[in-house]
Amino acid sequence: MVKLKTDREIDEMRAAGRVVARALAAVREAADVGVSPLDLDGVAREVLREAGATSPFLGYRPRFAPVPFPASVCLSVNDAIVHGIPGEHPLQDGDLVSADFGALLGGWAGDAAISFTVGRARPADLRLIETSEAALAAGIAAAVPGNRIGDIAHAIGATCRAAGYGVPDGFGGHGIGRSMHEDPGVPNEGPPGRGMTLRPGLVLAIEPMLIAGGTDDYTCDADGWTLRTVDGSRAAHSEHTVAITTDGPRILTAL
Repeated sequence: MVKLKTDREIDEMRAAGRVVARALAAVREAADVGVSPLDLDGVAREVLREAGATSPFLGYRPRFAPVPFPASVCLSVNDAIVHGIPGEHPLQDGDLVSADFGALLGGWAGDAAISFTVGRARPADLRLIETSEAALAAGIAAAVPGNRIGDIAHAIGATCRAAGYGVPDGFGGHGIGRSMHEDPGVPNEGPPGRGMTLRPGLVLAIEPMLIAGGTDDYTCDADGWTLRTVDGSRAAHSEHTVAITTDGPRILTAL
């Protein structure tokens, strides 16, 4: 069921979104050669603690997962697309990291993701990240009253395909509010003018995921969570929580 939010409720969601933004900024600043993803999970948890917030990721177990997610942040490195479990293996020079993080504060959820490089960046990785951010911006620009979910999907997909990148089949964004995942689903590709009409009060997590090699296929690691490219090419992920308003899209997870 789709749940529209009042202006006051959107303001309350913005508070959760600020926590998400601060945590992602802290993770990015702490990430360096020799630092482990597990160390970065500790950084994210500290931001939650200081804000009096909790993690919607930690202990989350959807139907597909064999075990609950064991961390507060998804950290996907290089050919990992999404849902990477933070481990102890140190980051290496040139690694591409996608960090996906959520927070619960005052009964409301926020969810966002960024991708960045550690050490000396490969030009191809920078282009991939820039395109993921451009796809996110295109999706957000389409998130206006009167448009449809398909208009967001088309804007994202067109940006990714024009750059020659793949879009993981079956994965995309979602509604968000009292819980991290609500209706409706927000595909990362599809025809415009289809799907639910966007109305003020709808809040969506819009999140393009790109595969550098151009394929849409992926595999899942033995951990039951980490999605990985089949060709070994790198991936990037960008996400914001966005409210549909009469004044245009309002990004709730911006710094």
